[in-house]
Amino acid sequence: MPMNDAEPTRSDSHSDTGTDSGSDIRFDTKIAVLLREDLESWQRLNVTAFLVSGLGTRLPEVIGEPYEDADGVDYLPMFRQPVLVFEGTKETLTAAHARVLSRALPRAVFTSDLFTTGNDRDNRAAVRVVPTAELDLVGLAVYGPRNAVDKVLKGSRMHP
Repeated sequence: MPMNDAEPTRSDSHSDTGTDSGSDIRFDTKIAVLLREDLESWQRLNVTAFLVSGLGTRLPEVIGEPYEDADGVDYLPMFRQPVLVFEGTKETLTAAHARVLSRALPRAVFTSDLFTTGNDRDNRAAVRVVPTAELDLVGLAVYGPRNAVDKVLKGSRMHP
């Protein structure tokens, strides 16, 4: 069967601890979050959590199998691959947003306005009233082929 972007290939880059074989897996895809560098710690955590929550709802291939401990207690499934977190300036985030749109990659956005809302309905309304070019982005999540995601993230750096 041919390999698609959502299927892993063998490599030494990522350990897949969820398999019995213990072999390493390298993914042809990447899940990445880009945060604006001037966010407070609590904002970074909040934005990251919100941004990645949307990926699994539209992209079921990014979700692994459910977990179970030795006592048979079930846990929710999580992403099947690492989520890489980056940071950059406001200008870097704006440029990344333009690149993700031009490549039509799956994405989620978090704007500064969302820090003042308290629910999903108001969050969506806050984004809906702002033209694309005027969004005050503080975070962006993106999923896609590794090379395309790397191009979107150009100018950013790994989060410390």
